Amino acid sequence: MADRFTVRAPLAPLLTDARIAGALTSQLLAGEVVSLVDGRGDWLRVRAADEYEGWTHVGYLMPFTGTERTWRWSLGCVVREAHGSARLLPLGARLTPTSIVEQGEAIAAAAAAARFPRNAAAIAESALTVFSGAGYLWGGVTPWGADCSGFVQRIFQLHGVSLPRDAWQQEAALSLVEENAAAAHAPADLLFFSDREDRRVTHVGISLGDGRMAHSSLVRGGFALERMDAGDPYIARLRAQCVGIRRVAI
Repeated sequence: MADRFTVRAPLAPLLTDARIAGALTSQLLAGEVVSLVDGRGDWLRVRAADEYEGWTHVGYLMPFTGTERTWRWSLGCVVREAHGSARLLPLGARLTPTSIVEQGEAIAAAAAAARFPRNAAAIAESALTVFSGAGYLWGGVTPWGADCSGFVQRIFQLHGVSLPRDAWQQEAALSLVEENAAAAHAPADLLFFSDREDRRVTHVGISLGDGRMAHSSLVRGGFALERMDAGDPYIARLRAQCVGIRRVAI
């Protein structure tokens, strides 16, 4: 069996177990390349580029070509494939070389750095806009549905910055700059929160500057913008649960 595969489905689940009823832990997007870790028949345990592992079915995958890094990026589009079928691709998926865009937008891989500059202001602007209207989905990583850390990881990934998948992993990888959630933290800083007694991180959001935050929250039903000095009971609870603001090296 090959040791690397490419995701062919618009979205492929990463599951806790080698069965379709396993819990969703994350998602893979079309064009992503994964490495084989283990296999049980048609179920494969794979490792994504961010080192995150989980089980997925071979039906979501196709052979690795070695050209995937050059494939265009979907910014949310409908494409017509060479065999004639149309399919919807989420933000961040890659188009096969023969895909024809019928609706929406895709950009050349080489144009991504200009469209999504690697600076804090641009990252904060993307956090404000590109997931607007997204619902909350545990394990989700796209505007079709995202959890808190999936939202954060994908926003930074758009701008060429790699972060771990889970909120607690993101917190562990970064340096503390502030402890007050209501402070005037800098754009693109990450705010971390915990609702556990041991203070292990369970939630994360992206600073927009001036005391504002964008995040994907189950309480809010998905993407939400907050003022961290607001009197809202939920915001008061978040302030009490804050375990620090950390800065990403950009």
